[in-house]
Amino acid sequence: MTAEHVVYQVRDRTAWIRIDRPERRNAMAVQTTEELVAAFVRAGEDPDVWAVVLTGTGDRAFCAGGDLKEMDETARSGRDIHVPMTGLYRNVFEVMLETPKPTIAALNGAALAGGCELMLCCDLRVAVSGVPIGLPEAKRGMGANLGSVLLPRLIPRAIAMELLYTARSITAEEAQHIGLINRVVSRERFDDEVRALAAEITANAPLTLRRYKEMAIKGWELPVPTALRLNVGPNPYLSEDRVEGVRAFLEKRAPRWTGR
Repeated sequence: MTAEHVVYQVRDRTAWIRIDRPERRNAMAVQTTEELVAAFVRAGEDPDVWAVVLTGTGDRAFCAGGDLKEMDETARSGRDIHVPMTGLYRNVFEVMLETPKPTIAALNGAALAGGCELMLCCDLRVAVSGVPIGLPEAKRGMGANLGSVLLPRLIPRAIAMELLYTARSITAEEAQHIGLINRVVSRERFDDEVRALAAEITANAPLTLRRYKEMAIKGWELPVPTALRLNVGPNPYLSEDRVEGVRAFLEKRAPRWTGR
């Protein structure tokens, strides 16, 4: 499926979702957000998709955040802009967080404002060396609704609050140092690194991957005894893939997963 703002492809058990607005630094207009929601729902529901990669077109930006030109035109027309967590369409960040499969943000360029929040919603993050990452909303009179909730849960609270209050950007290397980025690579190695990470993930049992995702997300802030008893997501212990995985190990061969 190639939409006007978002490109969706499935290759090698992975859904590749790409924001395709390089002339606007892949900024999110209302249409972009709607198409991202549709793409992540589609990936989540497709049994042939075992992992999801989100990236942007070009080398300038992963996503520069909300489309400020569209917001200004909306304000000039006397209408209110979309408020997070309201309206007809679900919040794109909520959809991404709830996607029941491993998600990777592949930062081909700057991840700012809403683009940084898209990155925060993914499980893993790979970035081109030197790309800027930040939440400049305090300089724009905006709210970073998702960032203000999620960032202090992902990195030390004092560092998160400093980044929110000052609205300054950091490099991918700084973000890796504080545990926000998994891998920082050169632009020349970037595509290969992302493909290799996706392949390493999708080589594993898909039901186990889904189990990990749902247990980790839904048990995030629960007490450990409560989280252990959640029992959410598919049950890998009673699956055909569990039988196959053990047998393949004993027979010293690669497992043949079926997702059952």
